[in-house]
Amino acid sequence: MNDMAKNLILWLVIAAVLLTVFNNFSVENTPQTMNYSQFVQQVQNEQVRSVTIDGYTITGERTDGSQFQTIRPAAEDPKLMDDLLAHDVTVVGKEPEQQSLWTRLLIASFPILLILAIFMFFMRQMQGGGAGKGGPMSFGKSKAKLLSQDQIKTTFSDVAGCDEAKEEVEELVDFLRDPTKFQRLGGTIPRGVLMVGPPGTGKTLLAKSIAGEAKVPFFSISGSDFVEMFVGVGASRVRDMFEQAKKQAPCIIFIDEIDAVGRSRGAGMGGGNDEREQTLNQLLVEMDGFEANEGIIVIAATNRPDVLDPALLRPGRFDRQVVVPLPDIRGREHILNVHLRKVPLADDVKPSLIARGTPGFSGADLANLVNEAALFAARRNKRLVSMDELELAKDKIMMGAERRSMVMTEKEKLNTAYHESGHAIIGLVMPEHDPVYKVTIIPRGRALGVTMFLPEQDRYSLSRQQIISQICSLFGGRIAEEMTLGPNGVTTGASNDIKRATELAHNMVAKWGLSEEMGPVMYDEDESHQFLGGPGQGGKLKSGETTTKLDKEVRKIIDECYQQARQILKDNRDKLDAMAEALMQYETIDSTQLKDIMEGRDPRPPEGWDDPSGGSPSADQPDAEAGKAKGGREADGDEDADDEPTRRPSDPLGGPAGS
Repeated sequence: MNDMAKNLILWLVIAAVLLTVFNNFSVENTPQTMNYSQFVQQVQNEQVRSVTIDGYTITGERTDGSQFQTIRPAAEDPKLMDDLLAHDVTVVGKEPEQQSLWTRLLIASFPILLILAIFMFFMRQMQGGGAGKGGPMSFGKSKAKLLSQDQIKTTFSDVAGCDEAKEEVEELVDFLRDPTKFQRLGGTIPRGVLMVGPPGTGKTLLAKSIAGEAKVPFFSISGSDFVEMFVGVGASRVRDMFEQAKKQAPCIIFIDEIDAVGRSRGAGMGGGNDEREQTLNQLLVEMDGFEANEGIIVIAATNRPDVLDPALLRPGRFDRQVVVPLPDIRGREHILNVHLRKVPLADDVKPSLIARGTPGFSGADLANLVNEAALFAARRNKRLVSMDELELAKDKIMMGAERRSMVMTEKEKLNTAYHESGHAIIGLVMPEHDPVYKVTIIPRGRALGVTMFLPEQDRYSLSRQQIISQICSLFGGRIAEEMTLGPNGVTTGASNDIKRATELAHNMVAKWGLSEEMGPVMYDEDESHQFLGGPGQGGKLKSGETTTKLDKEVRKIIDECYQQARQILKDNRDKLDAMAEALMQYETIDSTQLKDIMEGRDPRPPEGWDDPSGGSPSADQPDAEAGKAKGGREADGDEDADDEPTRRPSDPLGGPAGS
């Protein structure tokens, strides 16, 4: 219902209330009412001077000057007129009111008009009510949300960690503010900018900051909002969106997750008239067709640029691709400073230390870290967020939430302690392995225990030695169990370790060309375009002989790493026992205590340790060398692991596993 209808109803209600009040408080003199028998009796007694007959209503005046009123019964009284005339009563007849022709037409047509009005009302509601609201019949209208320049408060100062991407889009702001600066030299602004990057890196925030800096209208829509079950609806929405944008030009259209509508065409499956292809075709025409859309800049975001249609990526449509990567250590520090501005901080908070200990974190991860720290401080009834809460939040995100309520037998705890000690010792001894940050046997998430490793600096690729060291450390937990419990005592806790070690060895041989026997050849076809008509479809198959060689080479790498890890633990059996004993006592040990054990000293108690019976205060203590996660033993289920060398550094490498 629009504003005019609401105002009309309001005035009608006010008028009805006023009319009721006026009628109730009217001071007009009303005639005395009496029944018909009394009226006839007074006429016969010659107490009535005159009467006025109006249908069934009879009003009149008595001989004493008073007024009266009565209602004649429906039954006919033929003697009434004789009595009135016989007693000298003046009789006045009132002419019946005659309705005009227009009044009679209005009354006759009122039901039809009422039905038409109700029908038009419901049709208007179904089509959106004319006020921008959606309805069942508005599926052909654009669902883009328009944010005016006054509604957008985000600026470049709210975006951190992607300086290069900000520089790329600053030209858009300059053009929207002063287009003549570029036009007088013959330059044109890119019609479309595609933002590419992993989830949570700030692509949407960056697009919104462009509109906030340029002070122009901002249309926001998701790629999935175009596609419906009816063919042609998406294309209609694209047309309507650009029609609205032309009225607001210069403006920005932001399409989030454009891969939902911009996937490659011609996959050979289904007809050419499906809804997604129709929508994509209309989007291609609107961005660069016969009609020029001057002053409209399309910004799109996706984390799957490999599936987009080539026609969408060509110059003239998306002229520029802006990569928004995971932030480096400086970028993480700047992002933390942005989010830490919103919470009260203690004096011991050092954003640079937190940034160093969170490699691979995206902007969304860092925002979540700050929020979790604030929640920790609130639970402790603190007024300020300290470094202690930030470290706890980092451990929770990397390793999972602690499950101290989980009951474990002493045998299970001891087995977990040896398992995690095996991971840690191999990681400390193997060359080019990430340093050990923390080892715990406190159940976290799905894991019964976790060993965390933290790279000393941001890592963008892996060397062959680093991969070999990772495979060895992944087998450390299983070998430690075998050494302490015997071959028949090995548990299922290493299932995920085995899976990930096998994946690394297979990728070394089949993808990364790190095997001398198989050479620098890629044997695994790229399956990312299998259903998109890309190069992966119909790829050649490996011969049986090649597959056999691959399997033998993978097994060879696995066996060599397994034996190397076994020898390391045999040579450091005393340290394995000492580390397991320390874990049973403290439940969590950090890099300082690990160093004491590896140098043959007794591990120093954690700071603030005063309970000889157990506990884990060290889990709550901030570590000066902020950390990162690695392996663990899990109670049930396997977790998937990324097999690419550029995997997120904070993912557990010897992740929890079990059956």
